[in-house]
Amino acid sequence: MKLLVGLGNPGNQYAGNRHNIGFMAIDAIASAHGISGWKSKHAGLIAEGNIGNERVLLLKPQTFMNKSGDSVQQVTRFFKIPVGEVIVFYDELDLAPGKVRVKIGGGNGGHNGLRSIDPQIGLDYKRVRLGIGHPGKEFVTPHVLGDFAKSDKAWLDPLLDEIARQAPLLLKGDDNGFMNKLALAVQGGEEEKPAAASKASAAKPAQSHIRQARPAKPQAEMPKSGPMADMLNKLFGKGE
Repeated sequence: MKLLVGLGNPGNQYAGNRHNIGFMAIDAIASAHGISGWKSKHAGLIAEGNIGNERVLLLKPQTFMNKSGDSVQQVTRFFKIPVGEVIVFYDELDLAPGKVRVKIGGGNGGHNGLRSIDPQIGLDYKRVRLGIGHPGKEFVTPHVLGDFAKSDKAWLDPLLDEIARQAPLLLKGDDNGFMNKLALAVQGGEEEKPAAASKASAAKPAQSHIRQARPAKPQAEMPKSGPMADMLNKLFGKGE
């Protein structure tokens, strides 16, 4: 059994925060794979189900971010889940919005949720870093505790949908395949405008940048008889 953990803060007032993108990812996975029946246990909300042929536990700690490790440790201990079978989804300031990176182990990058988890279960769990962008050091707190903007839906919705759709790749250990699928999903939304523009330009005939030759002026008709004809015939040697 694998444990998929989404990090965030409990309560409706935090539901739309950038800091809660981990919760959003877990909710998207649960919805896409028909996992329901959430129960309040081990200082978190837990649901159990299947993703493909894999049995999984989904966890949203309800301890607030800086104590996420309390809930994660209780669940791993109770269900005897090794640290290598734990996957944690969380917000990453050091990645551009919509970018995703997966790694095993490493530092906590200053993230309070990881700071709480690391000493309680160890470092060798899989981390799914979900980029929310960095606003500058002095604006970090209002940024992470602020809601996603309406304009963010252009990348956030396809990202969450694709996380849910490609979860089986993550569970199989195909981290690169998982990241590639997510990148394509987010890029697809960004490329819609250029595609529409190209259709519009195709519908309108393109103007040629090659200057068209002007029609030649009609030449004056040569006189066939009279004094002028006699003179021209003498000049050009065409006289009889």
